Amino acid sequence: MQAFLVFQSDFGMADGAVSAMKGVAYSVDPSLVISDITHEITPYNIFEASYRLFQTLPYWPANTVFVSVVDPGVGTSRQSVIARTAGGQYIVTPNNGTLTHIAAFLGITELRLIEEQRNRLKNSEASYTFYGRDVYAYTGARLAAGLISFEEVGPRLEMDDLVSLDLYGATLKGSSVTGQIDILDVRFGSLWTSIPFETFNALGISFGDYTEVRIFRESSLVYINQITYGRSFADVMVGMPVLYMNSVGHMALAINQGSFARAYNIGTGSPWTIVLSRVRGNLR
Repeated sequence: MQAFLVFQSDFGMADGAVSAMKGVAYSVDPSLVISDITHEITPYNIFEASYRLFQTLPYWPANTVFVSVVDPGVGTSRQSVIARTAGGQYIVTPNNGTLTHIAAFLGITELRLIEEQRNRLKNSEASYTFYGRDVYAYTGARLAAGLISFEEVGPRLEMDDLVSLDLYGATLKGSSVTGQIDILDVRFGSLWTSIPFETFNALGISFGDYTEVRIFRESSLVYINQITYGRSFADVMVGMPVLYMNSVGHMALAINQGSFARAYNIGTGSPWTIVLSRVRGNLR
């Protein structure tokens, strides 16, 4: 059975970069089934690339090959690798932190170095700036097409060789839980946090209850409100905020038919901390 080949990058669609990668893949095997996660990763944002893999990968079958190219260190000594996940998928990517969320939440069973001299598009040897086309798309297509095995791409690496980014996680203390605003549900402006539902659930807050929400940019408080905890956006009136569990099992904030991020000028990443607290008098 033909495996799927799925691309992700920060290349955008304004030029021919993505098409070139797909052309290489089809040249390897025109029967490949090719799809995309996104090519709109914020340029150079490795954390975002890692998160989008985590968001998407569990819903693809075993043997799917992902090619993720967010590579600010292209042409340097950073490694090119393929990871095999606990679910049996493969990820072709630079070893620069892109595998952080997969390793932490889904599991990686084996990691192999791509031997670039043997796994490189013919006549691309003098190019050092388009590994997405010359190494990753080419190698990923050959793996998906069954022309090479996982073991043939190169030597096995130790898991200690895997480059990982820092994950904020969540801290439960008393009647509050603290986390980070990891990423946006981009089109709708919802805030996705690092707080797992299980950790939030320990606060004993029920659907329909209010939760105090405080958002900090570094040490400055930029937002505070008591927000309804709901199952979905329609649990509040249009234009009202709601706290809910998102599609990856973490807590999130939205405005029903609006953008929370735009309304309050909220960003993502390490400067942005969120605290969720139980409100007295919620018991009904």
